[in-house]
Amino acid sequence: MATQLDTVGQGIDALWAEYKKTGAKALRDQLIVHYAPVVKYVAGRVSVGLPRHVDEADLASYGIIGLIDAIERFEPARNIKFETYAVPRIKGAIIDELRSIDWVPRSVRAKARAVEQSYSKLESTLHRTPTDAEVAADLEMTDAEFQTTLRKISFVGVVALDEVFRGGDHSDRATLGESLPDATAGPLDTFEVKETKEALVKAVSEMADREKTVLTLYYYEGLTLAEIGDILGVTESRVCQIHTKAVLQLRAKLADRPEGSGRSLKVDKKIAAAPAAS
Repeated sequence: MATQLDTVGQGIDALWAEYKKTGAKALRDQLIVHYAPVVKYVAGRVSVGLPRHVDEADLASYGIIGLIDAIERFEPARNIKFETYAVPRIKGAIIDELRSIDWVPRSVRAKARAVEQSYSKLESTLHRTPTDAEVAADLEMTDAEFQTTLRKISFVGVVALDEVFRGGDHSDRATLGESLPDATAGPLDTFEVKETKEALVKAVSEMADREKTVLTLYYYEGLTLAEIGDILGVTESRVCQIHTKAVLQLRAKLADRPEGSGRSLKVDKKIAAAPAAS
C-alpha cells in the first residue's frame, strides 16, 4: 500500500505532467499554492540583514514572480528537483525588485564596489586572498574604518553567493538546474559544468577557515546566520559581516575568469558545500 508521502509525490508528479501537457492556468495556480512555502523560506533568508522597514511579506510577493517564472520554464523530464531549480529564480526576482526600487544608498553601493575591486586587485598581485589589513591599507582606511565599512555593507547589501556568476536579469541567468546536462547533452556541456564547479571549489578552498565555515553552514547545512553565530560564538551581525566579506572575496577571485570559461550559473547548496568535503 502506498504511504501518504508516496501519494503526495505521485499527486504532484501527475499535476506537473498535466500542466506541461495542457498549460492550463488552473493547474499552474495549484502548483503555485503547493510551492508557496518555498517562496516564504527564500524571502526569510533574503530578509536577514535588511533594514527593518523592508517587509518580509513584500519580499515574498516579489518572490512569487520568480516562482511563476520557474514553474513555466521547469522541465520535469530532466530529473532535477524543482526546489533546486526554483530557489535561485525566486531569490533573483526578489533581488531584482529591491534593486528596481533602489533602496540601497549610493554611498554604500560605492563602498561595496570599492572593497570588491580592492580584493580583486590584491588577489591578482599577491596571488592569494589578501588580509583585512592589506585591503584596509589599499583603501587608505584604518582597520576600524574597514570593519565599519564591512558592517554597513553587510547591513544593507543584498550579497549572495548565487550572484558570483553574473548574468542579465533573473529571467536570463542560467540556474544550476538549467546548466546540468541532461541525458542528451554532449561532452562539452558536462565539461563546462565540471569546470565551473571546480573553479568555485578552488576559490572557496583558498579562503580562511572562518569564511569557509560560514559559507558551508549557510549554503549547505541551511543554517540561519543566528544559528551559525551560536556555533562560532559570535553575534549574528558578525556572521553577516563574515558572510559578506567571504562573498566579496569569491567575486574577486572569479571575476577575471576568461569569457567562455564554464557557463554562467547559479550556485546551489551542493556546490557551495563541495570544499567542505575536500
